[in-house]
Amino acid sequence: MIVKRNRIIIGTRGSKLALWQANWIKEKLLSMYPKLEIKIEKIKTTGDKILDAPLAKIGGKGLFVKEIEEALLSKRVDLAVHSMKDVPTEMPKGLHISAICEREDPRDALISKDGKLLEELPENSTLGTSSLRRTVQLKALRKDLIIKPLRGNVDTRIRKLKEGEFDAIVLAMAGVKRMGYENIMTEIFSHDKMIPAIGQGAIGIETRIDDEFVNDLVKPLNHLNTYICVIAERAFLSVLGGGCQVPLACHASLENNRLKIIAMIGDPEAKIEPIKGKRQYSFGAKTHLLKEAEKLGKELAEDLLKRGGKEILSKIYSAI
Repeated sequence: MIVKRNRIIIGTRGSKLALWQANWIKEKLLSMYPKLEIKIEKIKTTGDKILDAPLAKIGGKGLFVKEIEEALLSKRVDLAVHSMKDVPTEMPKGLHISAICEREDPRDALISKDGKLLEELPENSTLGTSSLRRTVQLKALRKDLIIKPLRGNVDTRIRKLKEGEFDAIVLAMAGVKRMGYENIMTEIFSHDKMIPAIGQGAIGIETRIDDEFVNDLVKPLNHLNTYICVIAERAFLSVLGGGCQVPLACHASLENNRLKIIAMIGDPEAKIEPIKGKRQYSFGAKTHLLKEAEKLGKELAEDLLKRGGKEILSKIYSAI
């Protein structure tokens, strides 16, 4: 039996981008259920508390979701809004991703101090990024760059660039657009040049499995094509088990009855070229696409492991 309520609480991180996402979900829900009272509760996560160290040094999984999930399990909040790139593939018992909204542009963007493209930056330019995934791909493109860790919200990162701490920075295009900084992007990297993070650009809604009322509320927000693509990317990740210490990338797309997926495993020290691979699957009307998406993601992960990825991961995990 579905227990109906007239009030729900959304749990989210307190950053400007996270609050933008939570409010976006709130407005979507209110447009469908105008009589519903919706409150947003800000929750500080481990990743928000430690700002003076690179994510790769902090370690662990779920740095930006664990405390929110605890609030969800204790029924302090009724649903959680996450950036899907922050959500581990292993979900706590009793919780699930009940909807993934239509994805914003998942590509990465360069913002440089003097409007220069990556290839135009002077030798030994200082570039800021929070991600090992970006670091290894940038090093493959420009070995001379000095890559320094960059933490903080979008505003903070852009401020550090303007103050001269960096010659350029790389951010997720989705966050840049959502924060209204689209006009200062210098270069947008193609998927082949810089493979995005798993789930990048997609907003996910996490709920309790047994909360039928909330699950029904959010169901219309699920975007099937995005859901299928993110499932493929997360299947890739599930085989490799990576956290912030592992330079992994994977992006799936659906077009013209084809599911395409591209992925990478990188060497954190950037001593060898990133190992990349592609897969695609053509489907018909009766195809069980979610199962095929999972299968494709796992097959690609196994392929990269056989081609040298296993040695890279073994080295990383033995050092943790």
